[in-house]
Amino acid sequence: MIDLDKYFLKSELIPAIIQEKNTNEVLMLAYMNKESLKLTLETGYTWFWSRSRQELWNKGATSGHLQKVVAIYGDCDDDTLLITVEQTGAACHTGSHSCFFNKIKEEK
Repeated sequence: MIDLDKYFLKSELIPAIIQEKNTNEVLMLAYMNKESLKLTLETGYTWFWSRSRQELWNKGATSGHLQKVVAIYGDCDDDTLLITVEQTGAACHTGSHSCFFNKIKEEK
């Protein structure tokens, strides 16, 4: 069994970068606490901690835009996760496939 505590030594919340399996596109960034990570591992679908609502949320439970977990990687410092998923529908609450659609700068 994996020691989940090591990911929460620095903070009760850690960032989770969500990446689409087939395209490697970064879909979103959300935060996880130990309970949401445990639920993600148990169910095979992403769970996060909502900092604004102060509650757990299962991504796509309401919209149907589920994220089926393919793989989870911890970074070298054990304080950030990279989660590869099979995305159903849009990942962003705006309806966009990815949350990263506001271009600030691009090399010419």
